[in-house]
Amino acid sequence: MTDIVIRAENLSKRYRIGERERYLALRDVLTRALSAPMRIFRPPTTASGNSNHSHIWALKDVTFEVRQGEVVGIIGRNGAGKTTLLKILSRVTNPTGGFAEVRGRMGSLLEVGTGFHPELTGRENVFLNGAILGMSKAEICRKFDEIVAFAEVERFIDTPVKHYSTGMQTRLAFAVAAHLEPEILLIDEVLSVGDLQFQKKCLGKMGDVAKAGRTILFVSHQMNQIRRLCNRVFWVHQSGIRACGPTGQVAAAYEASQLSPQESAGKCFIGWEIAGHGNCVRSNFEGLALRFHIMLKEPVVRGHFGVAIKDESGRTLIGWGFDELEVSAGSQDVNLKIPILPLRPGVYTILCSLFNRGNNLTDGSLVDLWEAQPPLVVDTMPLTHPQEEWAGILNIPADLEVAGVPIAASGGH
Repeated sequence: MTDIVIRAENLSKRYRIGERERYLALRDVLTRALSAPMRIFRPPTTASGNSNHSHIWALKDVTFEVRQGEVVGIIGRNGAGKTTLLKILSRVTNPTGGFAEVRGRMGSLLEVGTGFHPELTGRENVFLNGAILGMSKAEICRKFDEIVAFAEVERFIDTPVKHYSTGMQTRLAFAVAAHLEPEILLIDEVLSVGDLQFQKKCLGKMGDVAKAGRTILFVSHQMNQIRRLCNRVFWVHQSGIRACGPTGQVAAAYEASQLSPQESAGKCFIGWEIAGHGNCVRSNFEGLALRFHIMLKEPVVRGHFGVAIKDESGRTLIGWGFDELEVSAGSQDVNLKIPILPLRPGVYTILCSLFNRGNNLTDGSLVDLWEAQPPLVVDTMPLTHPQEEWAGILNIPADLEVAGVPIAASGGH
């Protein structure tokens, strides 16, 4: 028996620009049937107006498979097609072409309040969503107190959700999606709505769901969250999947693509590498050798060699400078040995400079100033605070004890 639970083949979705697609969820059908029984038998109205619309492909010929128990991250720029993909998988919208096959009970959280009817109370929405997922009343009752406690909405559980704040809706929606034991969980970029403590709770719960062998598809712009939770990543780009594979590899390629393109080489710098590792650091605490390949037309006398590592905002994180270099003309390798490089996972810029003072020069002349390409990739397990705002720039492990009792790190190390 196959363990593939999601299979998409040539999945495509085309929209007409300027037209909003109407979604009719099962909860709407049930609510309408209760409030006006005859309304559901009326034929749907058709849109009128000018039919000369231009079109855009939100997804085009997307093919992939997801196995049971996988935690798959979906990354990409805004408008790439990530949310459209989840909407098709969750049956919120139909594809224009191709097909998607999903095997298993699915829970989804695509936007704030997804799956809720605003006129129903929090309690009623919990039971309605459970019924839609195919759960019995007894099963929902068994999970109900846990859901409410997780969402921290005990005082308002019998209030219509239209009166909930955005944060309250998010908490309850996530609690329902994660606690009603779906076999497949689809999560769009919603965790950024809540506060830090809520985000930590959600990430912990998603980790528990993953450990239970359930399948998760997780859309996020937070690479720190993607690296902590996901073992595989789809990079969605311009309506298609540009890359898929191990989290560190694909996330690093995506982050590198966000940097401004630069010249592949400078006047004398030809390229660089981490000796034996390409351009990727996979362990922060092993000795590294950054090897720079240069080609000199003239020898460097009493030269200065500088190296700086910068983050995505251009902030210098660390730099080194070396004087009195004597380098012959021609092809040379310059090796910078670093005992540790405890940077957080991500993509960094290396800036290199070479000055030649010569025998008769006091200040020296610039031979080359080079932004190294490709960028430096740090693909290690995050060891610091799980929230981006508090993680800092260094990736150094630490242990905590209270009265001699070890306390588990929230970062997962």
